[in-house]
Amino acid sequence: MKIDDKAIRKLADLLDETGLTEIEVAEGDQMIRVNKGGTVLSGGHGLTHGISQMISDPATPQPANTQAPPTIVSDHPGAVSSPMVGTVYLQASPDTPPFVKKGATISEGDTLLIIEAMKVMNPIKAHKSGTVTQILVQNGQPIEFGDVLMVIE
Repeated sequence: MKIDDKAIRKLADLLDETGLTEIEVAEGDQMIRVNKGGTVLSGGHGLTHGISQMISDPATPQPANTQAPPTIVSDHPGAVSSPMVGTVYLQASPDTPPFVKKGATISEGDTLLIIEAMKVMNPIKAHKSGTVTQILVQNGQPIEFGDVLMVIE
């Protein structure tokens, strides 16, 4: 695997600019994850190549990263944002399975969830085909206009 020092430095600078503690970028089967504790490069299919570079002095104890990884921002091309204020429902009724689950392959136009607004059930459809990589809401959760509900890759 070729290590792209420029990409790592750009991601580290982005962490400093945004105040984030971790960022991950994937392209094809290659993935780079940078966090304030160090940099880890790994390949696709969940295989880690074991290449690690410490951004700071490795002799200095590093604080544990106890924060959850950042969620996808609303400008992500696969982000599904709420078009309205309401209550989100991940299934049609309590006794039916959810419309989609994390890891599900979906087609453009498939129903992802329902938003209840003013006693009207509004189905939210997929804007593209792909795989559901994140579901960022829970069944029955109140949501606001623009909230990211899930991510399709």
